[in-house]
Amino acid sequence: MRQVFTHINNNRSATKRTPLFWLLAFCMLPFIGLAQEATMAVSVDTTQIRIGEQIQYSFTVEADTTDLVHFPEGQTFSPLEMVEAFTTDTVKANGRMTLEKVYALTQFDSGAYTIPPQRIQINEKAFMTDSFRIAVGTVAVDTTTQKMYDIKGLQEVSKGPWRIWGLPWYIFFGIVLAVLAALAFGIYYFFFRKKQLTEAEKEALLPPYDRALLELKRLENSRYIIQDEYKKYYSELTDIVRSYLEEEVNVSAMESTTDELITKLEMMADAGSLDLENDTIKQFKQVLQTADLVKFAKRKPESSVAEQDRKHIEHIVVKTKEAIPEPTEEELQQTEAYLAELAAKRRRNYWIYAGVAGLFLILAGLGIAMAKYGATYVKDTILGHHTKELLEEKDWVSSSYGFPPVHISTPKVLVRQKVELPAEAKAAILDVNAFMYRSSVGLFTVGVISNTYKAETEPDFQGAIEGLLAELESKGAKNITTKQDEFTTQAGVTGAKCYGSGKFAVPESDELIRGKYAVYLFGGKGFLQQVMITWLDGDEYAEEIAKRIEGSIDVKTE
Repeated sequence: MRQVFTHINNNRSATKRTPLFWLLAFCMLPFIGLAQEATMAVSVDTTQIRIGEQIQYSFTVEADTTDLVHFPEGQTFSPLEMVEAFTTDTVKANGRMTLEKVYALTQFDSGAYTIPPQRIQINEKAFMTDSFRIAVGTVAVDTTTQKMYDIKGLQEVSKGPWRIWGLPWYIFFGIVLAVLAALAFGIYYFFFRKKQLTEAEKEALLPPYDRALLELKRLENSRYIIQDEYKKYYSELTDIVRSYLEEEVNVSAMESTTDELITKLEMMADAGSLDLENDTIKQFKQVLQTADLVKFAKRKPESSVAEQDRKHIEHIVVKTKEAIPEPTEEELQQTEAYLAELAAKRRRNYWIYAGVAGLFLILAGLGIAMAKYGATYVKDTILGHHTKELLEEKDWVSSSYGFPPVHISTPKVLVRQKVELPAEAKAAILDVNAFMYRSSVGLFTVGVISNTYKAETEPDFQGAIEGLLAELESKGAKNITTKQDEFTTQAGVTGAKCYGSGKFAVPESDELIRGKYAVYLFGGKGFLQQVMITWLDGDEYAEEIAKRIEGSIDVKTE
């Protein structure tokens, strides 16, 4: 089938042509001759297929290279389903272009279907194609060789792994453990690990006696005497011995003058707390006096004298070490207790630092999560929220329920319900198919009902809504508000929508709970289809679930 669309503006008025008009017309002749009409052809490769087979629906447009051509987009071929839209094939020659667009269509129910007219837009002008009649046949089954089996009943399917933040629980906890391990390693590395000490740190940890001898040895190997830097030499020499006396003898030596320090040592020797000979103290006094002359009077001693003074200080350090009485057992116990208490204090400080660091990381993570997702979402993720878990189900169930079928996508599969019809209803209703999922917590429910009537009459949406509200009130619902609108599915099927709020009863509570509901009604001659959703008022996750289910509804009204 080939359709050609042309559009030529032609003014047939008999008005008088002015010379200017004929001049303009003559000038436009070359351009009129160049302008060509756009043509379009549409075709299908076959009008008969079997269930699940595909047809090729093709558009061929020939137009100028400057023309803008728009092909159909989305599921515009219903009741056939578009499987794939192939890339547009373009061929250009002599200022013209030929565009070919192919769509793969299919259908999974047998019957005769009509592909509706499709809209093609060329240069912002719309053109409609003709419709096509497609016959979809069933697949023949050889019952002589193929055994027939009864329909199997419903079976429980094991639930998938519990999810947190959209991740399976084992992956989530694996990430948490990895973060905790990294945190523990960081705490150990920065707080508990025995760090490699520098030479200066190792020297600082030496006992005062060993450190003093080491520093005197270093002073002996220095170049102060060779470079005539006696002031630096004697300054370091006296600092070494004064520091040693402060740490080992517990005398304030660094801030004392020479006379004050010697007086303190003599008093300690007289008291018996320091068994130091008078000759040693006099020798020490002489070295300190020489150092004072060098530092303050700029005296320059002989190099041999400077070297001899260093040896005298070394002798004084050794003698002082020997003069210190051995600590008593009580003093040793006090020292050990002090060291143990000091170690315990350090351990407590380490744990306090680690706890503060861990708490900071946790609070920082919570703050970032709240800033990005909101406090309510973070709280519900940590503490758990049933409808949030339903919304984040990775594999929603897309299925058709009842006959005539209602196709929807839900977080959980709907389970068939047994329906006992009253005697008065059996006179009018031929069959009822009911399916439902009800959350174990709260008010969230999803239900699908398909009613087939004995008489092929048009469905009464208003009567069905009134019956539904009456049924809710009979079960204890109160303060029901209702609104009604026309509702159209994505496939273009029109029905009715009834929605509102109220107070509803739930099995696990004696009190009425504030909730919302939405009912979608469709139907044709002799049947009525209903989809009903209820949820707790203020439950944002349930609101999103309801919107997602609403967008998935697909029905057939023939």
